[in-house]
Amino acid sequence: MGELVEYIAKSLVDNPDAVSVNEVEGSQSLVIELKVAPEDMGKIIGKQGRIAKALRTLVKAAATKDNKRVIIEIIQ
Repeated sequence: MGELVEYIAKSLVDNPDAVSVNEVEGSQSLVIELKVAPEDMGKIIGKQGRIAKALRTLVKAAATKDNKRVIIEIIQ
């Protein structure tokens, strides 16, 4: 799941080398921590959070086959 988030994030930002993804796995859930360069934060969040919401929707759809709950946290 983290690879999907990393691929999409690197495609969106100007500085793909600054993208880092960390996965924290629990018994029922998976937390994906996404860090990007400060100047790319707006590109990941999007206008009114639309890109972040779409990213969360994609990951949630991909996680349904594993019966896991996925949470994406965008960290500054």
